Amino acid sequence: MNLKKIKEIPIVKKLGFNRIVLTGVLVLMYVVLSLIVDKFAGMPRIMSALNYAYFLGFLSLGVTFVIATGGIDFSIGPVMFCCALISGYCLTSHGVPMLLSLIISVIVGFIFGMFNGYLVAYWRVPPFIVSMASMNIAKGVASVFTKTQSVSWPQAAKGGWFRSLVKVGKFPVGIVIFFAIAIVCSIVLNHTKAGRYILSLGSNREAVRLSGVDIKKWEMLAYVICGILVGIAAIYFVGAYTTVQPGYGDQYNNEAIAGCVMGGTSMAGGLASIGGTVIGVLIIALLQEGILALGFTKDYQLIITGLIVIVAVYADVMARRRNN
Repeated sequence: MNLKKIKEIPIVKKLGFNRIVLTGVLVLMYVVLSLIVDKFAGMPRIMSALNYAYFLGFLSLGVTFVIATGGIDFSIGPVMFCCALISGYCLTSHGVPMLLSLIISVIVGFIFGMFNGYLVAYWRVPPFIVSMASMNIAKGVASVFTKTQSVSWPQAAKGGWFRSLVKVGKFPVGIVIFFAIAIVCSIVLNHTKAGRYILSLGSNREAVRLSGVDIKKWEMLAYVICGILVGIAAIYFVGAYTTVQPGYGDQYNNEAIAGCVMGGTSMAGGLASIGGTVIGVLIIALLQEGILALGFTKDYQLIITGLIVIVAVYADVMARRRNN
């Protein structure tokens, strides 16, 4: 049976060939690492990988909407740090209540999403330029707001109840919330008017415009959704790692985009898979934990992530050529 016939099998078509392959890769990676690394299958390693997957997952979900329009956002990592720093500074230095601080994190992400979306959709500034500028603005705003000081969020024993969003005891609450929000994102992208227009913008912007659709509104919405999810990602970052320093966050851009593209979202726009993004993120998180468990530095993960992006984009380009 050739590959084309396999893809035509009803169950394969329903689940998605790419998602099935990615799930197989994820399981194989876990089995291999469990065999070659002592105690890798234990709960501590699993929880560590999941902590990394949560915030990276929300970043990837957000940028999936942007890439679906044919755009890109390289500011998501620094904006996540900006959200965490501003909301954390409000909490620790100005006595803002915890719940309101968490809401501030999402509001800051929303503002950056509005800013990016407006410049891209209404001013027609290229997404690459907007995201580069926004990345520097986010770093600068966070540094000015916190007076270049790092911010440490409280531990669970000292009023940090928000950490229960990440885990309660040994139960990974975060994975439940992440999957729930991923399902909502999938419904929005695949079963609503907004999602259809967002995908259509990536497929054929001119045709959508000529049909009388307000393309600016829907393109901006994609960036706003991304900003909100980045604000949520900041909450999960500090929930897992506590301390945030100004001037960082760039390193998570490529990893989030890699998880998204690996999952089947086309960099050319018009094709996106929330389910694929979720699996791609879990692979990146497991890869990160595996590299550290093997005694290598994070630099190796950066190399591998870069190669993954190249391979995924090349595969997408070749698939489009075949379809054309």
